[in-house]
Amino acid sequence: MEPTMSEVSLNGRCLVPGSAQGELLYADVALSFWGGVEPLTGEVIDRHHPLSGQFINGRVLAIPSGRGSCTGSSVLLELILNGHAPAALVFERVEDILTLGVLIAEQMFGHSIPVISLGEDGFAALREVKFVRVEDARVTGFDGPPTALPAARSPRAVHRVSAQITLTEMDQGFLDGAYGKAAQVAMGIILRMAELQGATELLDITQAHIDGCIYTGPASLRFARQLVDWDAKVRVPTTLNSISVDKRRWRELGVDPALGEPASQLGDAYLDMGARVSFTCAPYLLDSAPELGEQIVWAESNAVVYANSVIGARTLKYPDYLDICIALTGRAPKIGCHLTLQRLATLRIDIPELGTLDDSFYPLLGYHVGLLCGADIPVVCGLEHKAPTLDDLKAFGAAFATTSAAPMFHIAGVTPEATTAELALGGHAPARTLNISAADLLSSWRELNSAQSPEVDAVTLGNPHFSYSECATLARLCHGLRKLDSVAIVVTCGRATLERAQQAGYVATLEDFGVLFVTDTCWCMLGEPVIAPTARNLMTNSGKYAHYAPGLVGRRVHFASLAECVESACTGLASARLPVWLQAAEHAEGLTHV
Repeated sequence: MEPTMSEVSLNGRCLVPGSAQGELLYADVALSFWGGVEPLTGEVIDRHHPLSGQFINGRVLAIPSGRGSCTGSSVLLELILNGHAPAALVFERVEDILTLGVLIAEQMFGHSIPVISLGEDGFAALREVKFVRVEDARVTGFDGPPTALPAARSPRAVHRVSAQITLTEMDQGFLDGAYGKAAQVAMGIILRMAELQGATELLDITQAHIDGCIYTGPASLRFARQLVDWDAKVRVPTTLNSISVDKRRWRELGVDPALGEPASQLGDAYLDMGARVSFTCAPYLLDSAPELGEQIVWAESNAVVYANSVIGARTLKYPDYLDICIALTGRAPKIGCHLTLQRLATLRIDIPELGTLDDSFYPLLGYHVGLLCGADIPVVCGLEHKAPTLDDLKAFGAAFATTSAAPMFHIAGVTPEATTAELALGGHAPARTLNISAADLLSSWRELNSAQSPEVDAVTLGNPHFSYSECATLARLCHGLRKLDSVAIVVTCGRATLERAQQAGYVATLEDFGVLFVTDTCWCMLGEPVIAPTARNLMTNSGKYAHYAPGLVGRRVHFASLAECVESACTGLASARLPVWLQAAEHAEGLTHV
């Protein structure tokens, strides 16, 4: 007998067809699958998320959208192929990154799960539902486990290209296989995503940055090797993101061959497709960085946000695997941040005057702004006379991209498309205006500082990769000093940056202090033994890593400025001092409790 239906029976937009049912796992906070879900088990490991510790396996997962990393698509592919995926995905809004992971599983490996978006009201209606059934564009709620679904339907018919998408002769040639099997499959996937996004045509892009070279498990290597077997070759200049190991030194660093070998092989597979040896999560630091207005295809969340916001180049927040599909064809959906009107801010955020700032301000502000804006593009007002450096904007953008689903931000008077707030808003009134107080920032400061004791076992710098100017600043701070032997200090950076820093003498200064440099990979992929098994507390100046580290490596974090990180490397203790610009907020908080 069918259990009693709840009052919920909803129609939505079917993103990937199919039928499934199960216990509902619901949260009204977006979730990054990379750094947020363990790909081998399905556990939610984002320790800042309300679902932390839950397992998504076999349950219907309802979240507003993904957020953070572009590698979520790769994690979901792993989960689908290893049997730990959710039974279905229910979103509030159309979601690109996770949906793409399902499409890759379906198109290339014959496995799928249903995906649906319900809109704001429909999604909210699921909050108290216990069990749901998803059938294509319909969601039905139940008070108890529903009866079994009918036997699986016959294999799904081949998806037809929407007549609403105009194809050039070359686009059609890709689709017909005239340029090889890899490009044919790639174009089919591009067109599926273009249809979901609402694009009516494709555009040419000048370069690509590939994030799918991160090893998330066997599926990521299987995908790349399939493309190589099909003789895939990129058609535009293509750089590679950080991979999961230092390709030249992983054995020396003590990395387990069970990770080192397949991770290195994955990098080789993308090099075989014609990508450049770059291995950096900060491609904007390379000599190939794009220019204002250039149409590009970048994945890696911090790089996407930097390219759009700081450079003024044009890219969507491309999921892993869609990035290489576009690189193989040179064609991308003409939608989103590729278009001027879709780059405008709809949210205004005002911040107070806080006096003299240090470098910990910008990652903290980016982290907090990202939490507020969701998928909305914000314009931040109040920094017009602060003159943040490019390193400040890099740190802001990386933290913003961690907690937000938005592909870019504007800072009035700072970023190129926001000489004024009015220009960033396109002359329109903002849909929302929010004010951030010093007390709000103090709350996020405490959220990022998860360590419960003052000890510091390792200082972790370079997420995103350290720049040349950051190496110079760190060398100045470390000159003439020596860290404690019991405290590790590790900097990750790109090969090109390391070479420049060596030539300038910064590396010698830093190695005298006790810094270990690691290239090709970054902190989102590093674990033991680079982080000692005995280490319990880490320290970083990265808002991005302070968020991800508790879930990725199971360590608690002290978050602070670069100068504080150097001091702690010398003392083995975090000072717990608040930056000057936050002290008044703590004082005011104390007065309210008197």
